[in-house]
Amino acid sequence: MHETLSSLVERAFLENQRPLEFYLREQSHLPGARANLGLMNDLSNLMAAVVGKRPHDVRALLRYLVRDEESLKSNTPDEFVVMCGVVSFGACAAVHPDWCPEVFLLLGDFACSSSWRVREGSAIGFQRLLSSAPEETIAYLRILASEGNYLQQRACIAALAEPPLLHTDEMKEAALDIQRTILQRFREIPQKETPGKVHRTSRACIEVSGVKTGSCSNIQDVLERAEGTIL
Repeated sequence: MHETLSSLVERAFLENQRPLEFYLREQSHLPGARANLGLMNDLSNLMAAVVGKRPHDVRALLRYLVRDEESLKSNTPDEFVVMCGVVSFGACAAVHPDWCPEVFLLLGDFACSSSWRVREGSAIGFQRLLSSAPEETIAYLRILASEGNYLQQRACIAALAEPPLLHTDEMKEAALDIQRTILQRFREIPQKETPGKVHRTSRACIEVSGVKTGSCSNIQDVLERAEGTIL
């Protein structure tokens, strides 16, 4: 697979992107219950390995892969192609710091996609950045937590829902602080807000809080009281 993928990427750099796109579509495992995450990771790692030497080629290719994000249908090969591009943006910025400001904004936008797999790709992209640029990524996630919409708040929570990333006390405290910010905003939502959006955010908070603390009883109590007044 690696030789095939490398060959197709090289052709894509020569402005022949269609063979790579077709390969991603054919190997996507979609429609189906689970996309080919192994292939997604292979492509993102390959892009990260070459971005230092060929940043313009990599950027052009990733822009090509995500170009149809606004017109996607769920559970389709097209959705997988875009997801690969989104995750690859995060992987590349993780090793090419000059990309970070641009990619933070891109991932924040992709977090609002109508495609749930693209939204997951955004969270995974942030996770790649948290591994290599934790301070800068946490700073941007704090902005999304305090100023972003429901889906961007969800991206913050999902990005931090990865125990291996929480290997320092500073990271753990930052993750909890971001959750507190989102929970406070949740409690301030007026009753007229859409219940479905509120519910998705609250459920994510409960699940992730359990990951962070080993017990989500206190936070769950807060959310259940809040849900009782909103839903």
